[in-house]
Amino acid sequence: MNPALPVAAPRKKPVSPRHRARQFVLQGLYQSLVGDQDQAAILAQAVGVEGFDKIDRELYQTLLAKTLGEAAALQQELSPYLDRPWAEVSPIERGILLLGACEFAHFPQTPYRVVLNEAIELARSYGGTDGHRFVNGILDKLAAKLRPEEARRSP
Repeated sequence: MNPALPVAAPRKKPVSPRHRARQFVLQGLYQSLVGDQDQAAILAQAVGVEGFDKIDRELYQTLLAKTLGEAAALQQELSPYLDRPWAEVSPIERGILLLGACEFAHFPQTPYRVVLNEAIELARSYGGTDGHRFVNGILDKLAAKLRPEEARRSP
């Protein structure tokens, strides 16, 4: 009888500096949504968190500033696609939706699929059980409006 080979633990894919930046932006958006913190307070707190030195700092600062500054307009863009009032969406999912909407609207250099996949991954990691499905559905509909050519070409 042959002994069973040990099963190797799956290797974790290294986290890119851009993904880390989005994680920190989400954390900052959560602080803003729940704790009403401003950008300066969010940044001051983030600098001391482990892993902050490994982020794409330019992306972090730009995304955070743009998302916070455009939050009301981004919420208006998202609202027609929601199945419930904005206040009933969890703060994590609100943050992810705002972040994704901001990237769709203001960062055309980031491909549609990358924005959507990043949002889904954030929702899987930090959101509720089916949060990733909710986020995917809403952002996919928004992308069809904000980036119709890219969304149409996407499988």
